[in-house]
Amino acid sequence: MAGSTHAEVPLDPPGVDASTGLGELDLRLLDFERAWAARVGAKEAAILTEFSIPPARYYQVLYALIDSPAALRHDPLLVRRLQRLRDARTRSRAARTFRTDTQDSTD
Repeated sequence: MAGSTHAEVPLDPPGVDASTGLGELDLRLLDFERAWAARVGAKEAAILTEFSIPPARYYQVLYALIDSPAALRHDPLLVRRLQRLRDARTRSRAARTFRTDTQDSTD
């Protein structure tokens, strides 16, 4: 279209690293999780200090992140380990929640 002008649309959203496809927060989350494996202490307090978000929101963001192909490409070992941990917690929670006792405790 000769003579028409249009604004160029960036290929990557602002704050996204073109080489990894991950945003700054995504990279910080993965770095935090990688470093945390060697640490001890109250993780919830560290999450609040580092990210200024409640731990529940942190885990929501983290779990969405580890399901992304970009995160898997960036650090496959870490992401697979986090997926295994998440899946084990989910199975454990489901086993506790849906357990039915077949015997009456009053017998």
